[in-house]
Amino acid sequence: MTGSMTEGSTVKLILKFSLPLLLGNLLQQTYNMIDSAIVGQLLGVSALSSVGASSSVQFLVLGFCMGICAGFSVPVAKHFGAQKFARLRECIFHSFILTGIFAVVLTLATTLLCHSILRLMSTPETFYDGAYKYLFILFLGIPFSLFYNLVAGIMRALGDSRTPFIFLAVSTVLNIFLDLLFIAVIPLGVSGAALATITAQCVSGISCYIYARKRYDILNFNKDDFKIKLSVFRELIIMGVPMGLQFSITAIGTMVMQRANNGLGDVYVSGFTAGSKIKQLAMCPFDAVATGVSVFCGQNLGAKKTDRIRRGIFTGVSLGVGYGALIGLVLMFFGQTLTLMFVKPEETEVLSAAGRYLFRLGMFYWVLGILNICRMTIQGLGYSSIAIFSGFIEMAARIGMCMFFVPKYRFDAICFTDQSAWVTAAVYCAVVCAWCVRRVNNQIKKEEK
Repeated sequence: MTGSMTEGSTVKLILKFSLPLLLGNLLQQTYNMIDSAIVGQLLGVSALSSVGASSSVQFLVLGFCMGICAGFSVPVAKHFGAQKFARLRECIFHSFILTGIFAVVLTLATTLLCHSILRLMSTPETFYDGAYKYLFILFLGIPFSLFYNLVAGIMRALGDSRTPFIFLAVSTVLNIFLDLLFIAVIPLGVSGAALATITAQCVSGISCYIYARKRYDILNFNKDDFKIKLSVFRELIIMGVPMGLQFSITAIGTMVMQRANNGLGDVYVSGFTAGSKIKQLAMCPFDAVATGVSVFCGQNLGAKKTDRIRRGIFTGVSLGVGYGALIGLVLMFFGQTLTLMFVKPEETEVLSAAGRYLFRLGMFYWVLGILNICRMTIQGLGYSSIAIFSGFIEMAARIGMCMFFVPKYRFDAICFTDQSAWVTAAVYCAVVCAWCVRRVNNQIKKEEK
């Protein structure tokens, strides 16, 4: 079912919308953790390093896929809020065409360049073969990832965050079952973990699409909706490509960071991999609330209700900062214990490295409450080309830390690299978000006059 966010309690609407997103993100991260636990416990630390050595590359490519799909859904939310349903259907039709083009180009490029990417990342020879097999199979699954994220993004733009969660839950259970099948029963090694992932994504994407076509009356297309219009392509590209690039540019800095860490040895690669799994799990509420605020602001932009946009931003930032302070304490004092899910107790050096990494991350987690909500709001208001600069800022901060501090302070510098990116980008996004709200308010006043 669709749901308007232009009327009613701001806090209640954002929390109601964000909860299924949060549960979905937690399910996804839980799967990732179980996946890593199965690989680490059944195949060993070397196999875990094979999976983790390319995590920033995965974020670069898959982050771009998620970014462009999220960008394509922004005009959908805006037109839904304005009740311009014909334009909404045109946007959906053209977004499928663009997604198909991106799927072909990205899949060909990444599979052909897979070896070059891993060499560029200074992937250690001890687990290079495993990393290549895992990454190559994931790249083959790019079309499935794009398809699911596009359909799920459209559903959320229409105010329905519950249905994508249900299909994601089914996908997660299937993923875990296939993991055990392809690793424990059929000994496919790390290739089995990757194969399980893309199979579950395929099932989830197709299921979401079939459900949406049958359940949403608003998506009953007619012949006029299938006409190619350059103006619609332009609207989607202006929103989608900058959001995709913002994810990828941020990932470039993360790749430089991971490349620097890969050069520190197997212990720190495994410690960083285990710590990163906990980090990603702890970030799920930020992403859920930020997406909720983005859709809330997008719909109210279409309805020309700037007061509700301001209340939505304030609510989101308050929730994000409060959660960040709380989860930061958990990471600081229980982070090393949590990594026992992926690392055996006798791997004391790996556990120590993961604990150090998480303790220092925890001190700055509250900053993400400002960064994520403000950045997603900027994008939801239609200024994704401005939000992209926050990605450049994060990239520059990470590269600077790796160039000037990692050679001297080694893993200690790695432990503070993310935080330098968060703080600098948060300052930029907070200032730009305030500017965007004022600009939108002025534009609406002019239109009303």
